[in-house]
Amino acid sequence: MDENRKFRHELKYQCSEAHLAIIRNRLQGVIPYDRHAANGQYTIRSMYFDNFENRCFHGNESGTDPREKFRIRIYNADDSRISLECKRKERGKTYKISCLLSKEEYADIISGGTLVSIDDKAPLLRKFSVLQKTELFRPAVIVEYDRTPYVYKIGNVRITLDRNIRSSNDFAHFFDDNLPTRPIMPKGRHLLEVKYDNLLPDFIKEILQLGDLQQTTFSKYYLCRKYSTGGTL
Repeated sequence: MDENRKFRHELKYQCSEAHLAIIRNRLQGVIPYDRHAANGQYTIRSMYFDNFENRCFHGNESGTDPREKFRIRIYNADDSRISLECKRKERGKTYKISCLLSKEEYADIISGGTLVSIDDKAPLLRKFSVLQKTELFRPAVIVEYDRTPYVYKIGNVRITLDRNIRSSNDFAHFFDDNLPTRPIMPKGRHLLEVKYDNLLPDFIKEILQLGDLQQTTFSKYYLCRKYSTGGTL
């Protein structure tokens, strides 16, 4: 593991609406919302990529370690801030790097075209451009959900309540306000995620204690891809 990278713990729990309501009430007034969340919520939309062998999908399915996923992410269907991200999982921890994309760079990626002056680009964009050429990386699925995020500075803790997880393969309309999507979870089922560096404060552990809440391995990307293809990859 590269010690210069900031790998983090990431815990996931499948929840009912009742679970999230209890946790939200406990967090209210104790841990603040992420400052970017207007009215305490925003919508995340991510376009994930995979290569011609579906390496990212199969790596996720088999638990390959280490493994990486590449995505383009926007918030609230707003094209004013577009980011390319790589999320790496290694030894049970996660690490994410990102860089901003211009609309022109986004268009080049989607079209599979050649980026101009690639040497001047961010290292992540250069790496992804190489993968597009050598491994034919292309859009694989769009994942969208509504997130309520909380941030606690000590331990760099981030607690997120993700509702209405849904998918789409309509890549041409990635920025549309009303992107056609389909739910991938049973009605009333959502996701709680807890991310932190090295320390999760005891009072947060207590807040998250619910009798029937159990930690799980869960990948929005994997489920959205499996659902959209009927599990035939």
